[in-house]
Amino acid sequence: MEYEKLKKIILNRLKENLPEHLSYHSVMHVKDVIDSVEKIAKSEGVNDEDLLLLKTAALFHDTGFLFGSKNHEEKSCEIAAEYLLDYGYSQEQLDKIKGMIMATKIPQTPHNHLEQILADADLDYLGRNDFFVIGDKLFEELSMFGIVNSERDWNLLQEKFLESHHYFTKTAINSRKDKKQDNLNIIKTKLKND
Repeated sequence: MEYEKLKKIILNRLKENLPEHLSYHSVMHVKDVIDSVEKIAKSEGVNDEDLLLLKTAALFHDTGFLFGSKNHEEKSCEIAAEYLLDYGYSQEQLDKIKGMIMATKIPQTPHNHLEQILADADLDYLGRNDFFVIGDKLFEELSMFGIVNSERDWNLLQEKFLESHHYFTKTAINSRKDKKQDNLNIIKTKLKND
């Protein structure tokens, strides 16, 4: 599996072709998810081959945004299929990767351990200190699409999302759950003071 070669190609394609207005679904997000997937996978005792599959799925999981946000996960799977067999991945590995990509679709419904890891890595920031910094990028992006029209709309959306979200892996639950609750409490306070 020629992951490093692919990583260069895909990150470059995203850098050059992702729409400018995607302030959240950016190359930075993809790199962040790859980092998170590595940390979670190591802590979860994942073997080397599966780690490579996870990193590959993380690399491709938002490539569908090259063609718009609608059904981008399905499109990401198609893009992965265009590349992977030519870079030393088997059909079985490609199918696993597609499953992982689809597990990032909201609401998340992972069906196995690897899918749980990618789902958690994709939303790792919910339970981190940089939650509001990253959240601002998503607010900017959703405002552009007309999905939210004010900071209050945004905070209500975040409150609802954080309340319904849960992590799947032991690692993410242990390392992110408490901070996610703190972030939710800050949003609730903001809403109360509005």
